[in-house]
Amino acid sequence: MGARGLSGGDSFGGFRTRLVEQLRAKGIRSLPVLNAIALVPRHLFVPDSVRHRAYEDSPLPIGWGQTISQPWVQARSLELMELTGKERVLEVGAGSGYQTALLAHLASQVFAIERMPTLAYAAREALDRAGISNATVLVGDGTLGWRSLAPFDAIVVAAASPSVPPPLIEQLAPGGRLIIPLGVGEVQELTVFEKAAAGGQGEQALRRLHVADVRFVPLIGKHGFAGE
Repeated sequence: MGARGLSGGDSFGGFRTRLVEQLRAKGIRSLPVLNAIALVPRHLFVPDSVRHRAYEDSPLPIGWGQTISQPWVQARSLELMELTGKERVLEVGAGSGYQTALLAHLASQVFAIERMPTLAYAAREALDRAGISNATVLVGDGTLGWRSLAPFDAIVVAAASPSVPPPLIEQLAPGGRLIIPLGVGEVQELTVFEKAAAGGQGEQALRRLHVADVRFVPLIGKHGFAGE
């Protein structure tokens, strides 16, 4: 994998260790996921104004009405993906790039889409500073997926949608998993879908499991919510 880690180290290792212990206490069991959280410098992916809170288990504002998700929610989503390190993963809603960096430690290649150019550029810079070389960030409508690079072994959506965007179902490989928060209110359902190995069309091809109630910003795009 192309996650090199920080050159020269940093002074936040103890804070990451404490966050890992908090997540373990809250039920996160995947050792690869916990190891990724121990390695990725979350403070590089938040604004300077909230950097002192970077290793709290809470969402934080990253500007333009967007947030970096609570670490527990991201850890649970990544745990549900059951990655082995060989997968090609699509991330919809890269935001500041922190979850992208975590995925880079867990998968072979990560393809992330972010609709806001300013956030996408900042995410690319942060990923570079964090030593991540196996992740690509595209500016675009994540509800359309990334057709030229499909199929994907796993897809994770970091914003709430009223339903599963059809292009994401089409671009998910047989046997692949899709993690997405679904709902139209303030509280949504974090949901994992597994695509049948063969046969079936649309959502009929997916096995669905509700995981937890969560709060995400809306997924804006052709197959999500309307824009501002």
